[in-house]
Amino acid sequence: MMFRDEMKKAAEAFGLTLSETQLAQFTRYYELLVKWNEKMNLTAITEAHEVAVKHMVDSLSAYDPALFNGTVSIIDVGTGAGFPGLPLKIFCPDAKLTLMDSLNKRVNFLQTVVDELGLEGVSCVHARAEEGARMKQYREQFDLAVSRAVARLPILCEYCLPFVKRGGHFLALKGRAYAEEVEEAAKAIKVMGGSKTEMREVHLPGLDDKRAIITVTKTMPTPKAYPRKAGTPAKNPL
Repeated sequence: MMFRDEMKKAAEAFGLTLSETQLAQFTRYYELLVKWNEKMNLTAITEAHEVAVKHMVDSLSAYDPALFNGTVSIIDVGTGAGFPGLPLKIFCPDAKLTLMDSLNKRVNFLQTVVDELGLEGVSCVHARAEEGARMKQYREQFDLAVSRAVARLPILCEYCLPFVKRGGHFLALKGRAYAEEVEEAAKAIKVMGGSKTEMREVHLPGLDDKRAIITVTKTMPTPKAYPRKAGTPAKNPL
């Protein structure tokens, strides 16, 4: 089965309808991912069905119509090959998206995808999260921060919540240990200015593993001392 058909089928099984334009964009994204993956490590998953479910639809599982409305501003922290940011942008074309990654080669790949797909309102930024969150143009500037498979939640909150404006949200895409991670992250969430934390279980088509979207609402500014310098959150989590 062609990737387009795999993508259409997987999205529909998850309850999402994609337009012909969106299916064409997802297909081109897949083609570029596989092509660039031959010369640099972007993903261990390249088979069409698996990419459709485990990368594209998994990324779309973060979509919440109450949060992704109109020209919402989103930052994807440690985006890697563009997940979940790019699939969410394809699905919500009016969103303003910043893709941030610490590896310049990956940023070049992301810019190529953005250009080839004709996506507007997307910035590809080469920076570590700890550095980017201290830059005035990014700190507390976003309605939403999203992140997938970057670090455990206490560390991730220190990386991501500084980017979120008051009243905004941080969405973490997490695997089977999500409930433990939320407990572990209680202090970090509070210190970073977060308050209410919600867990929404996600079931991807054809998979029986446990996944969830963790949504942290930010109600207070992040103290100026955070995030701490590179490496510190991982060595000494809050």
